[in-house]
Amino acid sequence: MAKTVADSLVATLADLGVRQIFGVVGDALNPLTDAIRRQDVIEWIGVRHEEGAALAAAGQAKLTGRLGVCCGTTGPGGNHLVAGLYEARKDHAPVLAISGGVPAEHRGTDYLQEDTPDLLFRDVSAYTQTVTAPEQAAPVFRQAIAEAYGQRGVAHLNLPPDVIGAKMPEAVASVPTLRPRPQVSPDPADIQLLAREIDAAGKIAIFAGEGCRGAIEQVFTLADRLNAPVVHTFRAKDMAAYDHPRWIGGVGLIGGAPGVDALNDADLVLMLGSDYPYTEFLPQDGRVIQIDERAAVLGRRAAVRLGVVGSVGPALNALTPIVAAKTDTAFFDKATKARVEWDAMLDKRADPARSADRIHPPALGRMLGDMAARDAVFVVDTGEITLWSGNWLRQTGQQRILASFNNAAVGTALGQANGVSALNRDRQVIAVCGDGGFTMQIGEFMTAVEHKLPVKVVVYNNSGWGLVDLEMNQAGLPASSGAKFPNMDFAAFARACGVEGFTARKPAELAGAIAGLLASPGPAVLDVFVDPDELPTMPHIEPLKAARFGIGKIREILLGG
Repeated sequence: MAKTVADSLVATLADLGVRQIFGVVGDALNPLTDAIRRQDVIEWIGVRHEEGAALAAAGQAKLTGRLGVCCGTTGPGGNHLVAGLYEARKDHAPVLAISGGVPAEHRGTDYLQEDTPDLLFRDVSAYTQTVTAPEQAAPVFRQAIAEAYGQRGVAHLNLPPDVIGAKMPEAVASVPTLRPRPQVSPDPADIQLLAREIDAAGKIAIFAGEGCRGAIEQVFTLADRLNAPVVHTFRAKDMAAYDHPRWIGGVGLIGGAPGVDALNDADLVLMLGSDYPYTEFLPQDGRVIQIDERAAVLGRRAAVRLGVVGSVGPALNALTPIVAAKTDTAFFDKATKARVEWDAMLDKRADPARSADRIHPPALGRMLGDMAARDAVFVVDTGEITLWSGNWLRQTGQQRILASFNNAAVGTALGQANGVSALNRDRQVIAVCGDGGFTMQIGEFMTAVEHKLPVKVVVYNNSGWGLVDLEMNQAGLPASSGAKFPNMDFAAFARACGVEGFTARKPAELAGAIAGLLASPGPAVLDVFVDPDELPTMPHIEPLKAARFGIGKIREILLGG
């Protein structure tokens, strides 16, 4: 019997290694969900909101580099995918998004739930196409998946009901070509130029980004040869253990002064596999050499002396043997001394004994990281919790840290964590959320409960938008009423969902509550009441901005805030 379009799509995805599809059922998708029901390779995971489906698919794609899949039905069902799909677009992760469509005989008549999906998905997608006939399906399926992998982004398919349930006249061709992009070797002449620049420089710092994933040992080998400190982006933080001697730290608010100083003081910065967006932390005087397999990002953020197109691993394999070893350790020793002093400050702020009655967010970030499994996956939401995790979580080198890195969207952690947990329900997955972010997608906790995804949710409960309050004070303004809000009892919510919930209000309760959460056999929530007045570390903050925090707080008091 000839396969339907839906059967062929599911079979193709199964052949490519897809093991879950996330979505909300609906009439236009009935042939697709029925095709999934009739096979035993791909698991249907019904979510509570389509944005949660897109986030789950993005989380899988970001962790593995392989295709994640989500879907929503006609009109609003597909529309809800869009916000979550920006996670994949901005973090360059391959995701296939499927939406239902209006039947052919009703298109163009302002029919119920009718929209223009190709127009709607155009900004978020590298490729978008409405399949209007079954004869079109096979080549379009192949093209969509090829674009998702080739451009490392979102491909969108709109499948009207008269097409998705029809007989498929041919199978998808060239399936073995549908795979992640291979590494790119640089031009040997560029490597020779790069070696000469390095040999001529004195103090060298390495700035490692996501493009170093899978090549971090080559980075350290080069760093050893050059006596160079290695500074990293937040996204690259998990590539090495926190205490690796070359791993000096991050930059910006999700980093520290040692990393900022290393970039500022170096004669030459090797920027490897990073398109770091915060230009104020990058040298702009031509002291940067950049290696990236994406030609379009070379020189985009910093004034670059030399740009080399190529993947970090092959580039360093060619470069390291031909650069001269540097014997002067003074620059690296200075960076190491600064790192030791900075770490001592972080340790002091993470001490739970700082207060008998208030849990300080650094204490929670440090204790959670230290008590987690050595191969845990942390999925960190956006806000102050990003700063607490970025600065105080001491990663093992085997753990992974995911976040909304370039989208910087609040409320994305839980959906992504569900997708990651579905890949391996035996691996510890911890969603680190603010109270605002958790309530944005709180329905997705029931997705975790229903599908037995043992995600552990830690809620930093400060009854407000902490980062918004921080930004307002930085501007010298009092926090507005919209920056504060009441909360439910999050532990009671978890218990109402049929799983375990834990609460910590005092420092003495914190270790036991974290231990209980991590030992829980299924999904669980830990509600931690943290000090809302704690400020994050701010390397080299300008005096005027520091003064404005005081001005803002005074105005709050005068206004009865």
